[in-house]
Amino acid sequence: MKWKLWEKSLLVALAVLLAVNLTGLSAAGSDIPSRVLRLHVLANSDSDADQALKLKVRDRVLEVSADWMENAGTLSQAEAAARAHLPEIQKAAEKVIRENGSGQSVRVTFEDVWFPTRQYENVTLPAGVYRALRVVLGKGEGHNWWCVLFPSLCLPSSEPETALSDVLTQPELDLVTSPYRIRFQSIEWLESVQRWFSSLCS
Repeated sequence: MKWKLWEKSLLVALAVLLAVNLTGLSAAGSDIPSRVLRLHVLANSDSDADQALKLKVRDRVLEVSADWMENAGTLSQAEAAARAHLPEIQKAAEKVIRENGSGQSVRVTFEDVWFPTRQYENVTLPAGVYRALRVVLGKGEGHNWWCVLFPSLCLPSSEPETALSDVLTQPELDLVTSPYRIRFQSIEWLESVQRWFSSLCS
């Protein structure tokens, strides 16, 4: 499909207008990913059995990692603690796999992963590239599950505001505990439009 010059100009104007309106919000939340460690568990497939197995592995990983994160005060400390126990995480996940009669593989790594805007109770984290502990089961082609490993927002018993206040600045804390979900998603939409427009002009 060929776009006329005026159509492209209109899209540029719209993107600029949205960017101006959302720049402040985007900048305010830009450092949040550098303070948070995510947990990302990918199921082998979308079959009921594989999805159920994914949740069992998730529960086990959260169980074995709970004590290691208690003394972590920064993302680097949390990652270091988890890295020191990677073999244990691997073994724990593999044990769950065996106990459930599956032969699928388990791969545990640290990666930088893009996550969409996500709400945890009354806390909303903006989309962005976050450091993540990834547990990939089998082919890793099924629906995935993610949460915040540090500070802990994975467990219902956690207190998000208290935990986050230890690692976020007050403006960042105000941002994630305020009703900004729609505006965060607007930033995601804007980024998608910008990528789409770039492809048209290339």
